[in-house]
Amino acid sequence: MKALYLDCISGISGDMTLAALIDLGADLSYIVGHLKRLPLDPFDMHVDTVVKRGIAAKKLHLHIGGSYHHEHHHEHHHEHHHEHHHEHHHEHHHEHHHEHHHEHHHEHRRAAEIFAMIDHSELPPRVKQRSRAVFEAIAVAEGKIHGIDPSEVHFHEVGAMDSIIDIVGVCLALENLGIDEIYASPVPTGHGKVRMAHGLYPIPAPATAELLKGVPLAELDVQGELTTPTGAGILQALVKEFGPIASMTIERIGYGAGEKEFDHPNVLRALLVQKSGTNSELPNLAGIADGREPIFILEAQLDDITGEALGYTMERLFDAEALDVFYTPVYMKKNRPGTLVTVLALPETADRCEEVLLVETTTLGVRRSVWSRQILDRKFRLAETPFGRIRVKQAYLRDRMVHEAPEFEDVAKAARQYGVTFQEVYEIAKKS
Repeated sequence: MKALYLDCISGISGDMTLAALIDLGADLSYIVGHLKRLPLDPFDMHVDTVVKRGIAAKKLHLHIGGSYHHEHHHEHHHEHHHEHHHEHHHEHHHEHHHEHHHEHHHEHRRAAEIFAMIDHSELPPRVKQRSRAVFEAIAVAEGKIHGIDPSEVHFHEVGAMDSIIDIVGVCLALENLGIDEIYASPVPTGHGKVRMAHGLYPIPAPATAELLKGVPLAELDVQGELTTPTGAGILQALVKEFGPIASMTIERIGYGAGEKEFDHPNVLRALLVQKSGTNSELPNLAGIADGREPIFILEAQLDDITGEALGYTMERLFDAEALDVFYTPVYMKKNRPGTLVTVLALPETADRCEEVLLVETTTLGVRRSVWSRQILDRKFRLAETPFGRIRVKQAYLRDRMVHEAPEFEDVAKAARQYGVTFQEVYEIAKKS
């Protein structure tokens, strides 16, 4: 089971997390490639290496429209979410030298619009689910503070772009690294006051404090904001357990740099770990060899259900995040033709899938077994073709690429758009 441990030695923000994951090996072109397909303002993103108190770390630079951003916004890029009254708050507490040229567009993005954008995107399913969870956590916290419905929370255009790129970017990085579970250390918040659009606020900012409910805090005597709402939202929505690093084997380490200089290294440390020990739910898996993962197989056979109901059931199972669903024709007692339903699910989604089978079909019971599987690591490259960019999925066994294939949806879309055959686009994408 591939897991990530976020060591929040100097707090956490969205861009620090994204930089740390890129340092850990997440492919920047995969992240940017997916982000560019979202309906966002034009942007450029790059990372470089900086040294924070003797530690080399990756730093994220975000260039939105005509202005550089991320250099300055580690400390806080959310507090300006919902100024409904447009008092020129673009300086939004970066007393730095970049009151960008955003005075002319005052669009706000409501949280509901961001949710819709994520839902309608072509992002991978787990990226959608994780991004949405982080935005929901932040919207609920902000809504509570401002006394409004979470879906009505406004992200100011600049902050909205930063937040979307950071949050969806982090979730894409997690997907690219194949992370199944996330753990984190206790987190320091810093203290003092911070200048925001609404005035001088205490640290942690109200939204951050709200998002840190249930998260263990760490002591670090620093004047300044160490943990931002985005950082707190990532912890609140995605982390499974908090505490010191437990029985895990560290495979790789990445460092992401924050903006400010303190007396301590202002970095977030991201560790790629293999969990040792067994999952309490999987008593018989102690013998699973390294590199294999547990997978649940759910089965039921039915001889009294319509084709339509089976079609609907399959949709519901995929909504419940089944990895795969297939139907096999079988002959049952009294020689009745029937259908064997087989569902493959991860340990964390098996219960939901089982419930779908019990509620949506005519079965009176569901069998469940645990198998182990070995899967190839998957990565994407972007092929530049005369028919636009096509994602090509690559499968690796350890460090060796064993096969690659262009993504069906991309090929099909290009074939339709350019009026050429599926095969032609496929071959060109594969060669390029």
